Amino acid sequence: MPETIPADSVGLVSPTNLHIDMPITLECGRSLLRYDLVYETYGKLNKEASNAVLICHALSGDHHAAGYHDKDDKKPGWWDTAIGPGKAIDTNHFYVVCLNNIGGCKGSTGPTSINPETDKIYGPDFPIVTVTDWVNTQAILADYLNIKQWAAVVGGSLGGMQAMQWAISFPDRLQHCLMIAAAPKLSAQNIAFNEVARTAIKSDPNFHEGHYTEHQTIPRQGLGLARMLGHITYLSDQAMGEKFGRELRNDSIHYGYDVDFQIESYLRYQSETFVEHFDANTYLLMTKALDYFDPAKQYDHDLAKTLSTIQAKCLVVSFTSDWRFSPERSHEIVNALLSSEKEVIYAEIEAHQGHDAFLMPIPRYHQIFKTYMQRVAADCELT
Repeated sequence: MPETIPADSVGLVSPTNLHIDMPITLECGRSLLRYDLVYETYGKLNKEASNAVLICHALSGDHHAAGYHDKDDKKPGWWDTAIGPGKAIDTNHFYVVCLNNIGGCKGSTGPTSINPETDKIYGPDFPIVTVTDWVNTQAILADYLNIKQWAAVVGGSLGGMQAMQWAISFPDRLQHCLMIAAAPKLSAQNIAFNEVARTAIKSDPNFHEGHYTEHQTIPRQGLGLARMLGHITYLSDQAMGEKFGRELRNDSIHYGYDVDFQIESYLRYQSETFVEHFDANTYLLMTKALDYFDPAKQYDHDLAKTLSTIQAKCLVVSFTSDWRFSPERSHEIVNALLSSEKEVIYAEIEAHQGHDAFLMPIPRYHQIFKTYMQRVAADCELT
């Protein structure tokens, strides 16, 4: 944490654990007898409970979206650039909620949790979860917090897909839906990337068919390779070129298979740090949830029909260099909303950072983001 907490930071924050002692049936047909949801909140809920904003995290995200857990934290939460006093999601006006989805590995019930039926770690036996399952558990959390309707549900990437599912599943429980760097379903290429990542993990000799914890090991190599592949797809060619180019780690080439280029060193560092704080079975689950997301499947693959019951006003944002979820995928969402005569604002941001641009403080992006959230506040009579 910096020596002085910035004025626009939510400051020191602590997670809360909600234990649900009632079973929930998942979309796959299996049930969890009981489960935990770990979440954080920023700002204050007003008397009318009308100023609540739900943040949905992406694949490797969690509940820690803003602020610092302790004075030794070097980095704030993953979306600290957007959440805090005076920021796009202004905690002077909004009560912000972010939770770690079930299936995660940061406190909510997932593969690293104890299975109450066996008293052993779930591991690979944890049931497959979907975006719909996440939205349903988020609705349970909202009920616990006495939030009848969200002022907005906001997410980027996989989080944006959750925001979309919220507007479909619970149309009367959110006023605004913000889908950033998202898509109505994955392309074949994206599913292919996810399968390569899963294969890397499952091929690791330390994977033990997902029972690596029982063997007191971690499939480091496989999970690290999955992270390296994912990280490449999150960045654009221009972003990598500007940051690393063909710079050598040392002054000369070694003519071998060890690290010569700075980009190689960076990717190895990313993989090594990732395996220390993320679970391999969780990575498998999250990528499958991405693959399975296709809400239009239940509506004869008609996206306009799928979104026809949405009541929320929508903001859709894309980034020009995002080749993982390209602007064309956002156009599909916007056109479907317009075909259903829904209220939608679309912004295509000129940015060279690739898919990860949604996490970055790009001035025009944050100006549009903040302006829209001011509209949300006005609709809720919070300004």
